[in-house]
Amino acid sequence: MRRRPRIPPAPLPQRDGIDPVRVRLPMDGAWSTVRDHLVERLAAGPGVIDGMLHDGLIVGADGRAVAHDAPYVPGLFVWFHRELAAEVPVPFAVDVLYRDDHIVVADKPHFLATTPRGSHVAETALGRLRRDLGIPTLTAAHRLDRLTAGVVLFTVQPQERGAYQTLFRDKRVHKEYEAVAAYDPGLALPRTVRSRIEKERGVIAAREVPGAPNAESLIELVRHRDGRARYRLLPRTGRTHQLRVHMNALGVPILGDPVYPVVADPVPDGDFRQPLQLHARVLEFTDPVTGRSHRFVSERVLGAWSDPVDWNGRPAVPGEDNGRSS
Repeated sequence: MRRRPRIPPAPLPQRDGIDPVRVRLPMDGAWSTVRDHLVERLAAGPGVIDGMLHDGLIVGADGRAVAHDAPYVPGLFVWFHRELAAEVPVPFAVDVLYRDDHIVVADKPHFLATTPRGSHVAETALGRLRRDLGIPTLTAAHRLDRLTAGVVLFTVQPQERGAYQTLFRDKRVHKEYEAVAAYDPGLALPRTVRSRIEKERGVIAAREVPGAPNAESLIELVRHRDGRARYRLLPRTGRTHQLRVHMNALGVPILGDPVYPVVADPVPDGDFRQPLQLHARVLEFTDPVTGRSHRFVSERVLGAWSDPVDWNGRPAVPGEDNGRSS
């Protein structure tokens, strides 16, 4: 079995809570210089890599700038900070529910990514918390979709991250979600939904396919009124979009879902009027480091239930979260 290469510590500090980009040169290839590989691999545009090399912005493990004509070395690591594109600020707060020397538990709003991904880099819960709390070592133990609000666990000590991630891998975390969707009097609940869900890279929607089930969710009705209902969702597995797929399969897709049952046109940047009516309400576990029993509950209230008229059409006001109680 081939060993994974040891990754040296980053020689560059974070910038605004964002780690530098790390690139490892492939073990095989026909490039003659580091520059040639980076130009081909990163496709950053004419002259961008040359300019970064000229300005000393790409460095090796020793922190020294990589020369423009530095020879290609298989397995070499280099680092640099990407120039971030402008991002529309998400005008809702990340609330800290708990903090100690080992973990930070946050209540993430809708529309804010948990960690940098795609075009969402600086506007993430991780970036904000690193900046606001002054904890550069903070990392996410798991992830919530950008459109889903609720409780997220972050770790403080890098050497302890694996212990907390193992809780999720081994299903030793109790998670409860809440959703608002249409009420169907003919839908018998509670019900356990099992199916096989697959998600293809580059395809927005996950889909149910024939085969052995790999996704399981318990769906419960909490209350209904005026044709809408609150549902408690308890995932037994963690497939991408699992709860959204299972609610759609039951004929009651979650309100505000831009993907299920039909992929809608992209919502314009800055339109925060109708967040997905799904949040991770409860996170409960025994701390693997301290042994403490933890139960954290989101303080958010789904707007389509608490104020349906407001959620249905009033323009969002910066600083207000339509998924948050007032």
